[in-house]
Amino acid sequence: MIDLDNTLIDRDAGFRTGLVAILADHGLPADHADWIMPFDDRGYAPRPVVAKAMLDRLDLDITEDDLIEALYRGSRENARLAPETAAAIGRARADGHRVVIVTNGPVAGQGEKIRNAGLDRLVDASIASEAVGVDKPEPAIFHAAAAAVGGSLDDAWMIGDRDDADILGAHRLGVPSVWLHLGRDWAPADYRPTHIADSVVDAIEHAAHV
Repeated sequence: MIDLDNTLIDRDAGFRTGLVAILADHGLPADHADWIMPFDDRGYAPRPVVAKAMLDRLDLDITEDDLIEALYRGSRENARLAPETAAAIGRARADGHRVVIVTNGPVAGQGEKIRNAGLDRLVDASIASEAVGVDKPEPAIFHAAAAAVGGSLDDAWMIGDRDDADILGAHRLGVPSVWLHLGRDWAPADYRPTHIADSVVDAIEHAAHV
């Protein structure tokens, strides 16, 4: 099981690309993205919070609703998969592992990212939290991921970048996990990932060969 945003794909890079395009459309310099990105909080900030921050500080001739949709659209349209990540998925599947994307978010939006990145042709299944009715770290979404490939969680691994969603969910189910640190230190004191990786390629290789 592998998370999508900022794990399989560099969601922040895609968001920033879309953001720069919005700024350019309104004749504004790209460096405004430097202060907007922290408001985004890796996509976990509500879109109205990001849109309001932009509208408060920038001369944007756009409604809040249209800006929110443009922010969503930028992330979806600029979802890209690194070739080395695609190769790592291919190796894991060739070794007999089944790969399932487990992502929080809407089915349509996350599905568009998956297709734009070409992941729909590389993985065995994908599960978005909207389809299950609960977000990670709730157990139901992980069970749904296993069921999607006719499996169980007995021999599963979870790979992701969020301690409070990916790793906590795996911990509660007794599933081993790999955390992508992305330059951060591990913070929670009451649980830990099984392994910490520098990249998603390292994470996949570890889970596939332990």
